[in-house]
Amino acid sequence: MDKETTPAASDTTSSHDVYGAPCWITLLARDLSQAQAFYGAVLGWRFRRAKLGDQFSTAMLDDMPVAGLGSPEPALRAPSGWTPYFAVADADETAARILERCATVAVGPLTFPVGRGALAADRDGAVFGIWEGQLVSDWLSWRKNAPAWLRLRTRDAFDAAIFYGQVFDWACERPGCCEVEYEKEEVVLRQEGHIVARLSSGAVETAPDPMIRPRWHVHFPVADVTATSEAVRRNGGMVLGQRDTPEGRAATVCDPDGALFTITSRAFPD
Repeated sequence: MDKETTPAASDTTSSHDVYGAPCWITLLARDLSQAQAFYGAVLGWRFRRAKLGDQFSTAMLDDMPVAGLGSPEPALRAPSGWTPYFAVADADETAARILERCATVAVGPLTFPVGRGALAADRDGAVFGIWEGQLVSDWLSWRKNAPAWLRLRTRDAFDAAIFYGQVFDWACERPGCCEVEYEKEEVVLRQEGHIVARLSSGAVETAPDPMIRPRWHVHFPVADVTATSEAVRRNGGMVLGQRDTPEGRAATVCDPDGALFTITSRAFPD
């Protein structure tokens, strides 16, 4: 595993510069080595040590940071899964906003060497994180190249947009904030013109199928959805379904630990 090098100052972006935008994704895995082996074989990632400690690593693809992987402390009892993080100017203030709107703050805010973070769930149960502090090196390129993108499947996209808008100051007209657009019954979130997430209605809170319940879905573009699906199966994961979408061919899969994610044939369109 490669060691992480210190980024140049010009490559460093703070959550204070892009508050409210999705700024990173992380996988909590019970076995970090097993997770690295799976995602390395399936998605071609390499890994370097992250600044958060020995139980965290950064996934790299073509020298570009993609995501964070970590093994949580057993005391946290955190389930394995992919979680998006949103940049905030003040983690404590944002956590208070979440609670004021009848949502949940499950863990934190906690202090790390490069910032402060917390895990939360919105009013429909979709899990997300907040982050105050330094973002991944060259975050602007990460956003532009979209090695991963997000879709919230929720009960009511417009109601969810109001919740997240109030928590993260979306559409507040301040420099750096996210813009919200309504398009074909979806909510589209942009940051400086780049699409960074979509919010879709129709999820069912009580559905036994986890793909239908409210959740943030993390999408990874791949060259060949069918071939990647076969790689998922060969390496101990499961393919839960393939379909054609406006973003191209897609398959929802899970890793050997049960963490859901989606592979898609094209990057998020701007």
